[in-house]
Amino acid sequence: MKFAKILFWIAGIWGVLILTPLYFMFDLIGRQDPPPITHPAFYYGFVGAGVAFQLVFFVIAVDPVRYRMAMIPSVIEKFSYGGALTVLFVQHRIHPADFGFACVDLLLGALFLAAFLKTAS
Repeated sequence: MKFAKILFWIAGIWGVLILTPLYFMFDLIGRQDPPPITHPAFYYGFVGAGVAFQLVFFVIAVDPVRYRMAMIPSVIEKFSYGGALTVLFVQHRIHPADFGFACVDLLLGALFLAAFLKTAS
């Protein structure tokens, strides 16, 4: 259980640190990685949903056994983003540095799955 607590605290903190700056980088991303973002509602919606999910990780970290079932959507969240970026990387549609974020999410997803299995009653 200690493994799951530490894991979900780390994941939540990591996510907040990585996602929160995106609120202030909308125009910068368009300049550094053209074309500019044309649908700000999708962009800010993604960031907001991502930040909100970090709060789920903090909740799980408080009591992993009690919130074990919330680990399932957490695994899906990590694998869906990591998987999508992996496909985009293979298609040469994202910058190789962005693939590093996919790797982190895939690793966290695998560790979340391990935590889910380890906290089984």
